[in-house]
Amino acid sequence: MENRVVVTGLGVVTPVGNTVDDFWKSLQQGRGGIGRISRFDASDIANQIAAEVKGFDPSQSIGPKELRRMDLYTQYAVVSTQEAVADANLDMQQEDPNRIGVVVGSGIGGIGTWERQHKILLEKGPSRMSPLLVPMMISDIAAGHISMIFGMKGPNYATVSACATSAHAITDACRILQRGDADVMIAGGSEAPVTPLAVGGFASMKATSTRNDEPEKASRPFDAQRDGFILGEGAGVVVLETLDHAKTRGAPIYCELVGCGMTADAYHLTAPAPGGEGAVRSMNIALQDGGLEPRDIDYINAHGTSTPLNDKFETMAIKTVFGDHAHALKISSNKSMVGHLLGAAGVVECIATILTIKHSFIPPTINYEHPDPECDLDYTPNEGVEYTVRAALSNSFGFGGHNVTLALQSFAE
Repeated sequence: MENRVVVTGLGVVTPVGNTVDDFWKSLQQGRGGIGRISRFDASDIANQIAAEVKGFDPSQSIGPKELRRMDLYTQYAVVSTQEAVADANLDMQQEDPNRIGVVVGSGIGGIGTWERQHKILLEKGPSRMSPLLVPMMISDIAAGHISMIFGMKGPNYATVSACATSAHAITDACRILQRGDADVMIAGGSEAPVTPLAVGGFASMKATSTRNDEPEKASRPFDAQRDGFILGEGAGVVVLETLDHAKTRGAPIYCELVGCGMTADAYHLTAPAPGGEGAVRSMNIALQDGGLEPRDIDYINAHGTSTPLNDKFETMAIKTVFGDHAHALKISSNKSMVGHLLGAAGVVECIATILTIKHSFIPPTINYEHPDPECDLDYTPNEGVEYTVRAALSNSFGFGGHNVTLALQSFAE
């Protein structure tokens, strides 16, 4: 019989708060974190706005030597892990390090480091490049740093699947625990893509909003006037463990991770499959895996990117899976406030879903001003609502046709 898996710790670094408490308060209040790009001069790029992390000071918990060896994306990952481990009351001195693993991914990895070193290569030649380029840039290095800092010697690797990256990480970590290969898993993702190359690249494919004059209103999932997503940055980490291990050590339990669904569209590089066909299968698999019926679900944390096709097809997919129950569901998109955190989106939105279950409160989808007849479900527009959530889904879909759905349920013995 496979092990039950529970969530015992949470940690975040986001554009609306660098702790879980601050992040949750911002979501409850519908407070967005999108503004003009401050990291570099973006005046020659069509998209000049992003959801940047503010007030981040890793020097309080990471030494100066270690910081110099970490790209910003790794710093975000380490700091969010520190919060999650503390939140879970996980004492490594009392644990078997061989039974604790890390699956923390990144869609892009250390792109800021890559850009800086490439400029040095072009201007000064290869002899002036940093020997730390590769170990700072690669997408698995955050997981490596976390294992070294905490002495975690169990399964350790990164997932890379664009915007589904950290949802895949959570799924993999869950499977490792279910089959008994570890007692505790650190799972999540991190991204620091507010750089000229990343911002310019997404702008050139016309994926991001050009509502530069009112950045706070640019991310508007399911709204009829949506025109693209807003690039965000940050990290999220969850501590997952087997129920038996959590109970033995008296760990706090947020909720239970009961089901995971993974599919591929096998359709297009960037566009979702018509009708959200891949998302339909992803949600159905998660429900089946969790032993849930569609009517058991009270809330869906939507992928909700604020792009014309995604929001339309995700809505269609929800209707296909849930039938008449679709109109009774509460739905919302955190991307209206935090932007699109790419590889970190899945875990940050999973954390929001966990907090929704814990606090019986559904954060709003802000900037919902113009109803779209093709998006006609209850997206919790503009104001959050108190609502008891027994079971919920969190959707993550990535370029390349990657789909992941996580099913979470309030914990009961």
